[in-house]
Amino acid sequence: MEWHIEQLVNRISLFFAAIATLSLIYLFLRYPLSCAPSALNRRSHSQSLTLAHSPFPRSSCDAASRDVVPPEKRFNKLRSTRAFHRRVESFSSVFFSLRSLGLLFNASHVLCVSAGAGHEISALLDSGVVDVTGVELVDFPPLVKRADPHNLPFFDGIFDLGFSTGFGAALFPGRFVEEIERTVRRGGSTVLAVDGWGTKEGVDGVEKLFKMSNLLEVRNFTLDGSPMTLIVMRKTSSITRQN
Repeated sequence: MEWHIEQLVNRISLFFAAIATLSLIYLFLRYPLSCAPSALNRRSHSQSLTLAHSPFPRSSCDAASRDVVPPEKRFNKLRSTRAFHRRVESFSSVFFSLRSLGLLFNASHVLCVSAGAGHEISALLDSGVVDVTGVELVDFPPLVKRADPHNLPFFDGIFDLGFSTGFGAALFPGRFVEEIERTVRRGGSTVLAVDGWGTKEGVDGVEKLFKMSNLLEVRNFTLDGSPMTLIVMRKTSSITRQN
């Protein structure tokens, strides 16, 4: 009896081993170790559908056939769009007003915080400003580097101007303002572009967050069709004061 059981177990083991072997052969034939040149160079309509409806590759050959876009090429493609140019032009008008106030020059060291894809950086560079640093939680080469706006990796007082449109989205507004103000030199300025037309109460609330600066100007303007308020603060001290 035991001999019959042993034979049965052996037959079952052989059956499953055969299934496993056939499965491996099937996978090997379906997904070869090397991709054919036609798969690597394919630019057909079927691939465009795959890219549109299946963002993740289904095999190694599928992944190899997809283009890896370098950061510089990705930026150049974005910069060629009308939307990018339109937003850059809006920022250019903002920076022109800062030049008229004597806060911005070609030799200024400028920090742009929460810079997104770098529209304001592009506007500054196009206007002739040479030294512009842009930071964001997610980097966007070559203009924007990765950094936490609540913990900026810069020494105190090294920038002439700090600029940001990201105040409204800051998780900790007080810390956000404190970090920009810290990196600006005495006599330099911090400029915040805040969403919407600013009320006196709203501007006062932002002003109180600054510990070493005084309010210089408040101005309503339009940024790429959206109403904004420009709040300009000038740093008058390197000593934190209690409001």
